[in-house]
Order: sequence, then C-alpha cells, then structure tokens
Amino acid sequence: MKYIANILIVLISTFAYSQDKTLEPKLENIKWISGTWHGEAFGGIIEEIWSEPSGGSMMATFKLINDGKVSFYEIEVIQEIENSLILQLKHFGEDLKGWETKNETVDFPLKFITEDKVIFEGMAFEKVSTTEMNVYVDIENEGKVETVKFNYHKKENTKPTKQLIKVNYAKEQPIIDGKANETIWTNTKWYPIDQIWLGSNYTPEDFEGRYKLAWTEKALYLLAEIKDDILLDNTKDPLKTWWDDDCLEIFIDENNSGGNHQYNHNAFAYHIALDGNVVDMSTKRKGKLYNSHIESKRITTNKISIWEVKILLFDDSYTDDAKNTPVKLSANKNIGFALAYCDNDHSEHRENFIGSVEVEGDDKNRGWIDANIFGTLILKQ
Repeated sequence: MKYIANILIVLISTFAYSQDKTLEPKLENIKWISGTWHGEAFGGIIEEIWSEPSGGSMMATFKLINDGKVSFYEIEVIQEIENSLILQLKHFGEDLKGWETKNETVDFPLKFITEDKVIFEGMAFEKVSTTEMNVYVDIENEGKVETVKFNYHKKENTKPTKQLIKVNYAKEQPIIDGKANETIWTNTKWYPIDQIWLGSNYTPEDFEGRYKLAWTEKALYLLAEIKDDILLDNTKDPLKTWWDDDCLEIFIDENNSGGNHQYNHNAFAYHIALDGNVVDMSTKRKGKLYNSHIESKRITTNKISIWEVKILLFDDSYTDDAKNTPVKLSANKNIGFALAYCDNDHSEHRENFIGSVEVEGDDKNRGWIDANIFGTLILKQ
C-alpha cells in the first residue's frame, strides 16, 4: 500500500454540471452526509464519521483498515466561508504522524449542490438513499489521474431498547476462579434465565438459572448460577454440533446496534462448553474457537454450577485470523446482551434452550442471527 502515501488529490471535477436544481451553499443543505458510514476500498475496510452541522462547520474522521490494522487516518472539515463551502482535509499515518506539513491542508472548493449531490473540485458526494452514499475522489498516481469510488452504507441503530439493565463498576477486578467471593458479587442483583427459546416446559428440578454482571475498563464480567440435574457433553470435538451439548451461551453486541450477525462480527454468540472451549460462527460460515475472548471457570456442586466469566469486547471491525484489540469500556456505554443455556439430558439434540430475554414471535431461537432480540446493558460508575 505504499502508493497510498503518495496520493495527490488534484482539482478535477468527477461530475459534469447537473441539470438538477442547484441549492444554496449552506451546510443545512448537505446535512444528509452526517452519520457513521462503512465501506470497502484499497483492499480493506473504510469508516467515515461525519458530524451534524454546528458552529459553521461539519467535521469527519476517516480510517482505512487492512488485515486488522489501520493504514492511515484523515480529518476532514467542511466550512461555510464567504458565501460558499470548502472541504479541507489532512492525512495521518497509523502512528498519527501527518503527511502534510504543519500548516498545509488539501482543499476542495465547492462547485455546486443539488438535492442528492455535493460537488467539490476533486471530490463529490452522491446520495443514493438515506443509508447509502457514494464518494468520488480524483487521485493522481505516477502522473495518471484516476477517479476512485467509495461506496458507503450508514450504520443506524435500529435495535429496540428492551430489558435495560444497569451494570455496576467493579473497583476490585473479579478473579475468575468460580468462587465469586468478591464484594461486587455480594452487592449485585440477580437476574433470571427463564424464557423458553426452544423446547418444551421444564421443571425446577430439571433446570433453574440466574446471573449477575459487573464491569471494569478491560472487560465485562458474568456470574451465572445454573441448576441442571444432568450435565451432558457427548461431542468431544468442540467444533462439531457444539450447541447440542450442555453449554452457557453469551450474546454480545459491543455497540448495541442490533441487526444481523449470522456470519459476521456485528455481534458475537459465544458458546462456552463444559470443558471451557468457546465457539461461535466465523465469517467463513463454520465454527471457530474464540478462547482468547473469554476466560471462564465452572465449579459444580450438588447439581448447581457456578460459572464465573470474563468477557473481552470487540467492535464490528473485528477480523478473523488477524490481530484485534479489545474495546476499552467506560461509564454510560450501551451494550447489547443476552444469556442462554443449552440443556440436554439424554438426547441426540438439545432438549431445551432457555434465555434471559423475552423474544416475540414463533421463532424465538434467532439470537445467533438477529442481535435485535438482545437486551441492553448500560454501564454505571
């Protein structure tokens, strides 16, 4: 990707003048650009986040991720100046060292605005829909000018807020030993696991479940108490039919955005097996071990299992088979969350799947696909 560092954006328009009605050069007429946009370019993942108009400007951050690492960043600003608009930007390497000199910016004067286009000299924005946008940039490389198209989709939070749980901060980091003797666990409320997602009604002798939560800057912590009269682990290979053995399943949506996560990492569905292995679907549409995401310890006494779990959170830029950095947690952060238990006493397939969140409709077993069914955690200091 060395040629990226030599990008020179030349002032050549990518569109001919439009027949559409032109609008005044005001930020209010281009506020549809605001939002969080994701796409693919230069062989990687791109993210561009535009603010709403305020103080006579709109501001954006841009980054390109290749193989799980940032290749470069941009800061962009559109300002109202002298009854017109100008877009200015600066590039930064992955180490935040600037490409341009201290007082230098790359400038794009405005040509015109229509209802669905913003045309600068050398860069253009095209509104495809409320959630899709194309950005065209003229790039000079080795004396040749190429118009590069960036296709973006806006990430919108469509997830309904349900089962809102306030999670308290743990001043003392819990030790994952299954003993749960830290102060945070003593002073924290239990929540039930009592919603049948799959299977028939069960008796208290067969199953009872409840859980507690806590957090630190590094991780989310879970304490689960499961009463199960028979623990079954038929399949020794952790990547084969892992859902049919007894296991604890933790659903995590780092930014509470909801949406599909069947074969992507918009959210995770971690199955913790009785032997401690952690499995979820990978982007290759097959099971994969995510043992580095979860640390757990289970102690079982008289049919009651205490599961103590440390959960690292990753955002939706997570890439399988690459180095990824866990998200640092902070107060007032919202996280999508649900908990469930796969219960199988003596069958080829699991007999019950019991969750922590009420799921509407006939198909209640869709948490592994649809993060909209998750509850919402809010982290409190």
